[in-house]
Amino acid sequence: MYELEHYPFPLKPLPYAYNALQPVIDARTLHFHHDKHLKTYVDRLNEALSPYPMYHTWNLEMILANINELPEQIRRSVWENGGGVYNHQLYFDSMTSRSTSPSPAFQQAVISSFGSMAQWKNTMKNAAVTLFGSGWAWTVQDDSGQLKILQTANQDAVFPYRPVLLVDVWEHAYYLQYQNRRADYVENWFRLINWDVVSQRFTP
Repeated sequence: MYELEHYPFPLKPLPYAYNALQPVIDARTLHFHHDKHLKTYVDRLNEALSPYPMYHTWNLEMILANINELPEQIRRSVWENGGGVYNHQLYFDSMTSRSTSPSPAFQQAVISSFGSMAQWKNTMKNAAVTLFGSGWAWTVQDDSGQLKILQTANQDAVFPYRPVLLVDVWEHAYYLQYQNRRADYVENWFRLINWDVVSQRFTP
């Protein structure tokens, strides 16, 4: 993620071509999502941090996990825009056009927490579809190793939980292609999950 990167934060390139996720997410949507929306968050995060060199060596996870240590006048902007950068990077990195499979360890954790992979999917989809307004649905891991499903509004991050997987349900993630059919977008998104990345984030 952003463990080795600090101010000025870059706009990281997508790990695939703009058309790689078609037909689930078309090239136009992905281009606008990454090159316009994410770039705006990156630029605004760097702008907020620019006058404060004491935070220029902090990576993004450190900044968001210790947001209350930042000056009050930039705290909200850094939380919102830093969360936008952090969440989007997790989201883009967790998708692929390749066929991948969840690891046995992750499947076992899902069964332990939700009863079955099917029940996990239903719960994750329901969280995404029913979230009011803009935000994210997450699968996260708590300190005990258990998996949970959370909803967050706007660009809120999930600290202190460990993020494992997330789906963006801001309208800019799907509206050009799906209009108001969020449920269709979320159902199709499951086909794009990069289980190799999920397995790397998950700690057995």
